[in-house]
Amino acid sequence: MNVRKKIVIIGAGFGGLQCVKKLKRAPYDVTLLDKNNYFNFQPLMYQVAMGGLSPDAIAYPIRKITGPIDNATFRMCEVLRIDSTKNKVQTSIGDFDYDYLILATGATTNFFGNISLQKNCLTLKSITDAIAIRNNVLQEFEAALATSDTKQIERNLNFVIVGGGPTGVELAGAIAEMKNHVLPMDYRELNKQMMHVHLVESGDEILSMFDNDLSQKALNDLQSLGVKVWLNVKLTNYDGNAATLSDGNIIETSTVIWAAGVKGNAVDGFDTTQYNRGNRLLTDRYNKLKGSENIFAIGDIACMDGDAKYVNGHPMVAPVATQQANVLCENLKRMAINKELKPFEYFDKGSMATIGRHKAIFQAFGIKLSGWTAWMAWMFLHLMVLESFRNKMLVFVNWVYNYLNYDRAIRLIIKPDAKNNESEIVFPK
Repeated sequence: MNVRKKIVIIGAGFGGLQCVKKLKRAPYDVTLLDKNNYFNFQPLMYQVAMGGLSPDAIAYPIRKITGPIDNATFRMCEVLRIDSTKNKVQTSIGDFDYDYLILATGATTNFFGNISLQKNCLTLKSITDAIAIRNNVLQEFEAALATSDTKQIERNLNFVIVGGGPTGVELAGAIAEMKNHVLPMDYRELNKQMMHVHLVESGDEILSMFDNDLSQKALNDLQSLGVKVWLNVKLTNYDGNAATLSDGNIIETSTVIWAAGVKGNAVDGFDTTQYNRGNRLLTDRYNKLKGSENIFAIGDIACMDGDAKYVNGHPMVAPVATQQANVLCENLKRMAINKELKPFEYFDKGSMATIGRHKAIFQAFGIKLSGWTAWMAWMFLHLMVLESFRNKMLVFVNWVYNYLNYDRAIRLIIKPDAKNNESEIVFPK
């Protein structure tokens, strides 16, 4: 009797879940491991952070996906280490044997060794992070109302976002819209002119993945919303009260959100020579880990060697992860019948970013859009790729409500009850 080989997938992001779907009815037993029991649609996390969407609008239970797939199982656990010599994944709930291992662990925040920034900055890599940012912004509004100290009010109402990529730009635009629409409605006692949004970018332009004219358009849109954009400047220190910039300027602030860098979310058990500078595992053109015959890496954790177009690795975006998952799963099926494998070729479908209401940029196949048209395209495409019909409806209804009312309806400060220990989530200030 033939024994079906086991595939273990670590990470239930875009790449990991796509593998589970593509391996349906394949001659393998598939086990998916993740520390959460839900899939998080990261491109819309900033809207959770700004109170525009609830967490359940962008999250989807993993078991709703794996449940109908006969050859797939899911286990919620923390992965501790990979023992590649014994083909075992060591986790918080025990060991899992594998014949093939797929690493789809994604990316984590990179503070480039700056301890003060790591300790005091907020990040946006999870739903918990998004709720923490929402709590923080709203708490700063409340704190500003509770004091008559002008300097303290200015510190409460100064918001600094570091990083001019899509996440940083989208956050800056969303906070600026809160200043223009939410603050005057909910916090009438505060002078909205005292609130300032700063975007700090170390390069000479924001959204550098776009052509210069679109990047400039995004910069103009941010500035029209009242965002102060600092170019060719780095954040060098933040102690919780003051942000020090590389040009000597100091911004008094209680809130700094770090969106300036990511690195591969490494798993213990591999040699340092198997990683590149960005903490990404080096793979061949088939996503096979260098030095291994049965371990693969896809998405943000993978840096593919041998592709002249992407010598530093493919972009750390969802389309790369899903395309690599598709090719890898097709190759795993080919391996089962001893057919020749296909090398991975990335098909760039373009880029888009939103800045605010009627403000977005879009670039694909030589086509460039900006303004209202790009904004509508951005909303439509994000709506279509959400995981379920329920998610689509929740997001759509919230977007319509927010559009008609210039509102961020989910303005809730949710903190753990320390006395009764009712929550295990710890929200940083």
